[in-house]
Amino acid sequence: MNEVVSLPSSVTNGESLTLAETAYRKLRHDIIEGVHKPGTKLRVEHLKDNYDVGAGTLREALQLLLNDGLVVAQGHRGFTVAPMSPEDFQDITRTRVMIETEALRQAIALGDDQWEAEVMGAFHMLSRAESRLGEETVETRSEWERKNRLFHDTLISACPSRWLKQFQHLLYMQSERYRRLILSEKPIPRDVHSEHEEILNATLNRNSELATQILAEHINRSLIAVQKLPKERFGK
Repeated sequence: MNEVVSLPSSVTNGESLTLAETAYRKLRHDIIEGVHKPGTKLRVEHLKDNYDVGAGTLREALQLLLNDGLVVAQGHRGFTVAPMSPEDFQDITRTRVMIETEALRQAIALGDDQWEAEVMGAFHMLSRAESRLGEETVETRSEWERKNRLFHDTLISACPSRWLKQFQHLLYMQSERYRRLILSEKPIPRDVHSEHEEILNATLNRNSELATQILAEHINRSLIAVQKLPKERFGK
């Protein structure tokens, strides 16, 4: 039986959550961290003891994970962790590049001084998180993921299209398990901080063509990294 890893305090962020929301966040964290491998059957009778919740609460949490695309329903046979593959990540990446670059182009055209200040602030917080990645702990990886997501979200926050931002968010979240593999395996050399800094500078200079080009290259480098990983790292 899989053990539940010790959760970083930030998983709940000090929020008041229902039992189902808490179970959802803990399960999601463990799937992202690889405690539950791709293709693994998630047995309610086992998990309810691990997560100290009732079967009904756990099924509610699994339904939320189904909506996230992190688990797959198998009819009356229950749930399994969603599979991972280089082909899946290639599809995610190509679609994300199309959507996120267009959202950034619109944000650069319409963003005001307040947006610029927020982008700079998000980059500063991301830089601090990047400086701690060398510690290679669950906590530092989780903190980097939150700040990385904040930076990418803030970059496109001035885009007026709700749907572009919603689809970008979904694709970003679908990429998270793959980013964790990259962080732990480091299949190619990268200076991610410099990549983010180049995106920042081109964005603040309002050079939309350069900013979107650098952003696309940045996202695609993760695909190159995933394609270098051995197949066994993707589970069943």
